[in-house]
Order: sequence, then C-alpha cells, then structure tokens
Amino acid sequence: MDLGIAGRTALVIGASRGIGRGIAAALAGEGGRVAIASRSRERLDQAAAEIRGEVVAFEADTSDLDRMAALPGEVESALGPVEILVANTGGPPLGGALDNPREEWEEAYRSLVLAPRTLVEAVLPGMRERRWGRIVNVGSSAVVEPLLQLALSNIHRMATVGFLKTLATEVAGDGITVNTVATGRFATDRLASNWGSWEEMERHAHEGVPAGRLGRPEEYGDLVAFLCSERAGYLTGAVIPLDGGLLRSV
Repeated sequence: MDLGIAGRTALVIGASRGIGRGIAAALAGEGGRVAIASRSRERLDQAAAEIRGEVVAFEADTSDLDRMAALPGEVESALGPVEILVANTGGPPLGGALDNPREEWEEAYRSLVLAPRTLVEAVLPGMRERRWGRIVNVGSSAVVEPLLQLALSNIHRMATVGFLKTLATEVAGDGITVNTVATGRFATDRLASNWGSWEEMERHAHEGVPAGRLGRPEEYGDLVAFLCSERAGYLTGAVIPLDGGLLRSV
C-alpha cells in the first residue's frame, strides 16, 4: 500500500529512543525526509545512524519554547517545509493530585501543552498554504481513564487533547488532519523507569493487558505512519487507543 509519505518532510519530537524513534523509523521507511529531535545529542546521532532513510538530527528541549518555535524553520532549511508533525513531548514526574510542587506543574504545562501549541503555530501557516498537513499527538490512555500516581500526565495531556480537538475542527477544511494516539503500555525506558527497572517492567507491566504483552515501538510507528498518510485524509479529531485492549471504557 502506497501511503503517500515519500518525499514529505516530517518532524518527530522525542525521537532518539522508544516510541518516538519507532515513529521516525516508520516514516523514514515510507520514504519520508525525517527530522528527529530530542535533548540528547549522543542518542540522536546514534538513532540517525541506525534508522534507514533520510534522517537529520536536531537537539532540542521541549521545555524551551523559544527553541520549539525556531525548530521547524531549521528543519525547513535542511529538509524542506514540515508537512508532518509528531508531537511526542513530556514524561512528567510521578505523583498524586497534590504531590508535585508548582515548579513541576509549570514544567509539565510547558512540555505537554505549550510545546505542542508552539510547534503547531510554527508549521500551520505552511500546511494551510499547501492545503495538506498531518499533526499527530503522542498521548496516553490517561486522557480516557486517568492513571494512579500520574496526575501531571493525566491533567496536562487532557488539556492538550482539548487544544487539538479544537484545532482539528478549525483546519479540517484546509486538508490538515489532527489526531491523538491514546498510548497504552509499551516496552520503553520510560515505562521501565516507572516500574523501577526494565526487568520489573517485563515481569509485571503486561498484567491486565488483554493482549498479554507490552506494545513494541515499531507497532506504534506503523499506526502513526497510517495517520500521516494520504489514505487517512478523512480521519481527524480522533483519540485512537493503541493499548492491547487495556482501556475498558466505551
């Protein structure tokens, strides 16, 4: 199936490892020109060397909103105007509703809400002018069923979905789609950290998942590649679960 991604420029945030890297690899595998961004230059360079296809690395921290505003312009100079934006931001500290200090709330807001907004603001005029664009938000199942001890993620990711649902309505007529993936449990360093270790994650994190296992980053990349494709032009404003059946709600 030709997804119509070949030759298009994609910017994937948080792409040096885990889910972001899986997405970048899938888009590059479809012939996209892929800009990968994260805070770690070392991991970025390793990912860029290992992903097959046209991949360029950009060091950037999602908490630095000025950097987020400038990044799409740098990508355009290197690869062409951003036609696909994948907002994979955040990973705030654990804690209950009142456990985290205000500084961590502000950091989570910058990373999970303001960083995606800033990136969208930078790429949207070009997408509208070309009358084509794909925006995908890497969200969480927490936007449907809030998770214990993940208050900052629950709260701010819901705010981001509210922003993107509003945006989807406004730009649908311009040929731009905006979707969120409600991420379940994937075998990543982030999930291993939440569970205490990679070994503990592998032993127990799949419990309660009807599929009986953790998701793989490459599986995530396959879904996002479809959402970014020509074939998905009528799919917008959606929150799509990818969780092995973990969510029970209708």
